[in-house]
Amino acid sequence: MCGIVGYIGQRDCTDVLMDGLEKLEYRGYDSAGIAVFEKTGIKTVKTKGKLKDMREKLVKEGSPVGHCGIGHTRWATHGEPSDLNSHPHSNGRVTIVHNGIIENYIELKEFLTEKGYTFKSQTDSEIIACLLDYYYSERNPLRAITETVKELRGSYALGIIFRDFPDRVYATRKESPLIVGIGENEYFIGSDIPAFLRYTKKYVLMDDDDIVCMKTDGVEFYDVHGLPEKKEISVAEWDVEQAQKCGYPHFMLKEIHEQPEIVGKTVESCCRNGVPCFDDIGLTDDLIRGVKRVFVVACGTAMHAGIIGRYAIEGLARIPVTVEVASEFRYMDPIVGEGDLVIVVSQSGETADTKAGMELAKQKGAKTLAVVNVKYSAIARQADMYIHTLAGPEIAVASTKAYTAQISVMYLLAFRFAFAKGTIGESRLRALTAQLLGAPAAIRKVIDNKDECQFIASKLVNADNLFFIGRTFDYALSLEGSLKLKEISYIHSEAYAAGELKHGTISLIEPGIPVITVATQANILAKTISNMEEVKARGGVIIAVCRKGTVFAEGTVDMKLEIDADLDDMLVPLPTVCALQLIAYYTSVLRGIDPDKPRNLAKSVTTE
Repeated sequence: MCGIVGYIGQRDCTDVLMDGLEKLEYRGYDSAGIAVFEKTGIKTVKTKGKLKDMREKLVKEGSPVGHCGIGHTRWATHGEPSDLNSHPHSNGRVTIVHNGIIENYIELKEFLTEKGYTFKSQTDSEIIACLLDYYYSERNPLRAITETVKELRGSYALGIIFRDFPDRVYATRKESPLIVGIGENEYFIGSDIPAFLRYTKKYVLMDDDDIVCMKTDGVEFYDVHGLPEKKEISVAEWDVEQAQKCGYPHFMLKEIHEQPEIVGKTVESCCRNGVPCFDDIGLTDDLIRGVKRVFVVACGTAMHAGIIGRYAIEGLARIPVTVEVASEFRYMDPIVGEGDLVIVVSQSGETADTKAGMELAKQKGAKTLAVVNVKYSAIARQADMYIHTLAGPEIAVASTKAYTAQISVMYLLAFRFAFAKGTIGESRLRALTAQLLGAPAAIRKVIDNKDECQFIASKLVNADNLFFIGRTFDYALSLEGSLKLKEISYIHSEAYAAGELKHGTISLIEPGIPVITVATQANILAKTISNMEEVKARGGVIIAVCRKGTVFAEGTVDMKLEIDADLDDMLVPLPTVCALQLIAYYTSVLRGIDPDKPRNLAKSVTTE
């Protein structure tokens, strides 16, 4: 969702804030703004649009000059994208930036209106500035914050400055991420570490209800009652280069190219003596043997990784697996409890619905295992066990490397589950693991063959509608391929289990419509080919994504993209999805769209 930053130190505050917002723009780009203490008071500059529009406005109006301030990049929830609805918001003596949703803002607005406050925007965030000003009657910032958060229902990460204290930045959070950067005589807040990684790797995680006061001479932490707290300082493992494009035209293309290394590192980190081992996180063979059912709870791309996991775990370990959309799972009163393992998958580790689903599962007595890319995230810290995927910072909104890291972990879990359950022996365990360790080479071949993906993309540029079909693992890949294409190219795309075509969907097939058929699974290839023939008979254009050497009857396929991979069919999704990612990427670029910043989307969904 939205990204917030804050800074106090000796550097030019505007430069620091804008640099931080640039690193967080993946969280929202409907508008941007900063507020900086100048000698004469707080100067706020904000505008509708992307960060480039903000930079243009700073050139036109003049950049604020100072060493203390806050900034924001917005993904709109309440109120359309506009200058007035942009952050920061000010009222009276207080200026704030906010990430989250205030659920009771209407009743709070009515209360504040009765107290004489007026409102300029349509946002739920502006009421926070007014409420802080209302409780600031004693000119005590800490009291104003503690009293205000008592009134708020919902989620928030707040950066706050008070007109009377030009040498301080305050911040607090609840159910929205916020991190404090610790530099040499300078301090930062950010929604994510890349916001300040250029300046320091030292950070403090803020927990729910924590309050921080950053001053020129140090930083202080308090609990929700205003009592002092001590916090542990950690050191980030990420490098500055990982959060930069490094010569690539887009982050998405860079992150696609990083996948061979990411998959290799992630797999190796979970293996001991050539086989997957999770004893160090508490996922022992004894625990696995006691698991009766597995639930995978996730959203979007992470859920698609869960579907791959389902096929692998059920196929190898013979344990029933259910994959649930997190936003449904948390409200459906699921039949889950003791003896069940709930695997939650999230790139950010902050996805609100996934986090809530995990908390529900724990309440019902299930064991929880998190597969996350951010080890300091709320989900990682609250799960009974967690596995850290080593994708590094993923900046592009459309997930690529995080997905391949996730499915790599799901494969490893499937292998270990099967061994613990006795459905495969050690030789099979070692053989599968060795193949997975060799998967980066197959991924690299696909990336090296990207010109073919670009050619297919050139044939999709003018499409209005498009379909993906496949069976079993290929169906899971179809879901992810379709999602990638639609979210960054804006072409209407749907994915279907190939066998379901004749149950209604085939009525939408008309002459010239592209149908991307994922056909990598040998055991059901003949069935998939039959579905391709059904499409072809109705004038559809068949684009086959298949294993190298796959033979089709003459006239069945219009275009073919072959995956050269010496892998078990179960593992072929790893290189195959990279081809689908590249097709989506090049389709977006050829349509003149920035694939890193698709409209209406944000990287981390920290609200419902």
